Amino acid sequence: MPSDTLSVALPRERLVFAVKWGASAVQIMGYTATGFGWTPWNIYLFLVGVVGWFAVGALWNDKALMLVHLVALAAMIAGMASG
Repeated sequence: MPSDTLSVALPRERLVFAVKWGASAVQIMGYTATGFGWTPWNIYLFLVGVVGWFAVGALWNDKALMLVHLVALAAMIAGMASG
């Protein structure tokens, strides 16, 4: 039934919408923190944003989006561990 499809799709779309915009807002805060020299807060904000966008890629089953953010996450963690 079409109504069954809509009731399943809408909560997922709302979740993707919320995670996508939340992660974007957090990453913008990370850029702002970097601009003002607020370390290590900038890295923490970027970590949250990257994980959020990875989750969006997983929800969309978008392997390219997942790969980019997985590599970014690995690079950030490696940088934090070496510093």
